[in-house]
Amino acid sequence: MNMNTESFFDYLRYEKNASERTVVKYACSLGLFRKFLDEECEGVAWENVDRDIISDWIEHEMEAGCTARTVCGYLTGVKAFYRFGLKRGLMDNDPAYSIEGPKKNKPLPYFVKEKEMNRLLDDVEWRDSMEDIRARTIILVFYATGVRASELMGLDDSDVDFVNNRIKVTGKRDKQRIVPFGLELREELLAYMAKRDAELSRQCEALFVDDKGKRMRYSQVWRIVNRGLGLVTTMKRRSPHVLRHSFATAMLNNDAGLESVQKLLGHESVATTEIYTHATFEQLKKVYTNAHPRA
Repeated sequence: MNMNTESFFDYLRYEKNASERTVVKYACSLGLFRKFLDEECEGVAWENVDRDIISDWIEHEMEAGCTARTVCGYLTGVKAFYRFGLKRGLMDNDPAYSIEGPKKNKPLPYFVKEKEMNRLLDDVEWRDSMEDIRARTIILVFYATGVRASELMGLDDSDVDFVNNRIKVTGKRDKQRIVPFGLELREELLAYMAKRDAELSRQCEALFVDDKGKRMRYSQVWRIVNRGLGLVTTMKRRSPHVLRHSFATAMLNNDAGLESVQKLLGHESVATTEIYTHATFEQLKKVYTNAHPRA
């Protein structure tokens, strides 16, 4: 028997004697979480969710402008759902058990420092294997373009324009945007595609495929990023979304305008992008250190 929300709602009504208001509240929370799983995690099943996915969802809701109190309310519903699954023997463990809700309205996003990304891309010895070339290319695409995991997984070869060095990205609600890329990523993509076509038999038009030639899943992409970042940082959060944060941070630290970064990230409102302005503090600190006589 698989996890399903209707059984959970019946459990709330008839075994826990929960009010209809509570049932509706939890239904709303799980609806939002399901939407995130479908749009950002390739429709991963309820029982295959792990704590990292839940943490990414919390961050996603905060970026969307929800308050800490609201997100904590959403999390309560998700926690109750997974406690139910564990109690019914539908889950081997509870992925939401140790997760805490945000304590501040606007927590600073996790990001990898530029020097750490430089170490990963320049100093780490990557092998000439399909596995390593694919991993390095995926990491570089995230860091060089700021795309979401779902957007990277949705890329086809035809979305990459090597004449003008730009990628057509299909984001939330099928909205499309054009993101430019530099010569380093161009060379990396061409090398990856040559290796892929020589060693793998593609079963689809996807740019990034697994060893069976199928479009990559969120769990596969997440593991690649997690392992890669683990080589250069001790940060606990090492997800694709962290590389998206790192892209935005690097852009703002190097004088990119907020509205330009907003367009590159595909944010509907510049207010969502403003969370990344924490990055400019690093720039101010450098100016202070270099200019102040007593620094």
